Amino acid sequence: MRVAYVSSDPGVPVFGRKGSSVHVQAVLRELVRAGAEVHVVTTRPGGDVPADLTGVVVHRVPVAPTGTTAQREAALREADAQVTGVIAAIDAGGGDLDLVYERYSLWGTAATAWACDAGVPSVLEVNAPLVAEQRTHRELVDEAAAERCARAAIGAATAVVAVSGPVAAWAAERAGEHPEKVHVLANGVDTSRITTQPSTDVSRALPRSSRGRIPPEVEGALAPVNASARRPRQGAAEFTVLFVGTLKPWHGLDVLVDAFAEMRGRVPGARLLLVGDGPEREAVLGRARALGVVDGVESAGAVVPADVPALLHRADVAVAPYPPLDGFYFSPLKVYEYLAAGLPVVASAVGELPDALEHGAAGVLVPPGDAAALADALVDLAHDPARRESLGARAREVAVERHDWSVVVRRALGYAGVSMAEPAGARHG
Repeated sequence: MRVAYVSSDPGVPVFGRKGSSVHVQAVLRELVRAGAEVHVVTTRPGGDVPADLTGVVVHRVPVAPTGTTAQREAALREADAQVTGVIAAIDAGGGDLDLVYERYSLWGTAATAWACDAGVPSVLEVNAPLVAEQRTHRELVDEAAAERCARAAIGAATAVVAVSGPVAAWAAERAGEHPEKVHVLANGVDTSRITTQPSTDVSRALPRSSRGRIPPEVEGALAPVNASARRPRQGAAEFTVLFVGTLKPWHGLDVLVDAFAEMRGRVPGARLLLVGDGPEREAVLGRARALGVVDGVESAGAVVPADVPALLHRADVAVAPYPPLDGFYFSPLKVYEYLAAGLPVVASAVGELPDALEHGAAGVLVPPGDAAALADALVDLAHDPARRESLGARAREVAVERHDWSVVVRRALGYAGVSMAEPAGARHG
């Protein structure tokens, strides 16, 4: 199978560290695992290509330097126009393309239009109502043109996958005569990369006997090391609360710090581990300092995706403390990573999160913006290791069964009538 993956949004570095970058790489990885020849067409390749994606062929589309927002919008439309020629060259260069997969961008229309004209199946992945998002949170000069682009891209796609119900509704309104081609498909997680066991188990690098076992004399010598690597979740005396994500206002970090301060009075050994960076970092640490709990807060900063699993394994519980937001349309990658790591999750009951946590069977739901309720939920879990284990076990099952990227990508392609080969090896349950 030959695939052109198109990501023309310069705000999404394909091989970067952002959540959107992780998403792009996850889809690419599943296509590669299935044996596809993958060509990436992008305005921003980003950083170094991960070792397991070095076989991907990258085609960079330049964007002209600009000054004003209006000029920037025009330059991005011009860059998108170049996508047609790039995809046509890929198609002509080594056998017909079997699929065009595009991550929807504000000005992208060329990819799905080319696919429609060429009779090639296409999938348009929509992660946000970008026109409204750009208008509200950034700057949008030509909104009418952005709307036309959205309608053109969605209308030409064979299938559209949206990360949440609200995003799907937005896309369906722009799908013309065929709103039924829009499907809800939540984000996913690589459950072979993020597991319930730390990746620091040094026994994996040891020689094996003819029966595939570690030689007894070596296994005995390493037992203390492996026991340390798999730090058991002990209870209230050693209790780490984890947050992963960009430190921005809409993640409810002020509520999280307030809840942690209240919790610390009832669970003295509690610690808060923040993984990520962003504009709210100093405000978050300042709030913790003012509440007298900054000594219990560790800020790890932004980390490469490969380092996330080890940080997940340091936690006893993970949080997604979103505040009450109108039209919550996110499908947070962090939550699926928490689930894959077998962590009990405490999340705000907003958007798609109740469904992701099976309405309480795979996590704890609290009212959004309620620091006291969040603190109570964390304290209860700190004093109930059996419940933590039960929730964590179900969380892992949910991640593997419903949200592994192999499941998500295969389903997305299926909506467009494209079958994806089964990858070698099975997921770790």
